[in-house]
Amino acid sequence: MIRIRMVIRYDGTNYAGYQVQPNGNTIQAELEKALRKMHKGEQVKVVASGRTDARVHAVGQVIHFETPLHIPMANWKRALGSLLPDDIQVVSADQVSEEFHARYDAKGKEYRYYVHHAHEHDLFRRHYTHHVRAELDIVRMKEACSHLEGEHDFTSFCSPKTDIKGTKVRTIYKAEVTKEGNDIVFIFRGSGFLYNMVRILVGTLLEVGRNERKPEDVKRIIEAKNRNEAGKTAPPQGLFLWEVFY
Repeated sequence: MIRIRMVIRYDGTNYAGYQVQPNGNTIQAELEKALRKMHKGEQVKVVASGRTDARVHAVGQVIHFETPLHIPMANWKRALGSLLPDDIQVVSADQVSEEFHARYDAKGKEYRYYVHHAHEHDLFRRHYTHHVRAELDIVRMKEACSHLEGEHDFTSFCSPKTDIKGTKVRTIYKAEVTKEGNDIVFIFRGSGFLYNMVRILVGTLLEVGRNERKPEDVKRIIEAKNRNEAGKTAPPQGLFLWEVFY
């Protein structure tokens, strides 16, 4: 048996998330179905760096699995990719040690969230951006981002539905907002992220941008450790898992 690591990307629009669920198609289910075909009906368990929710996308999701197949490593990308639906793509494949773990060895992740800031929504990008028509103050949102960087308890920015029983302390190495044409892009790089954390961060920052909150309110929200103090959860379609670091 050898262990293979793959970087994959996917369009999450038509999926109920990454993780296998009783009801609804998922990314993991499609990966394992394709691998089952390659292994003549044998089940192959796929482990990912983390879950993504329904309608959330990934540019750099990392997975691993074990296989007894003797396929040249250079052929794995094409072999598995040919069995996957068009909205899931293998970016790269390589053999790793038996100790490598896609989830537990991850040192950090980067997420990006895209807001289409225009009077009318972009019809052909509606599944990949969150459309906001209201005026947004980029300077205020940049200032608010500065209060997010560093090590904090992000309980206020975590869904109450989380299954995390331990600490909610995480380190944000970079929190920034940039303008790219009609798009406003939020970039978060950190040691790890809680359930719905990025979407709640974005929802709160958008309220700052609309002058509904002050930039310095972010510090108070963090200190409150209360989900009710933060903003609304931004919709899922603008969110991309961009990269996983090891």
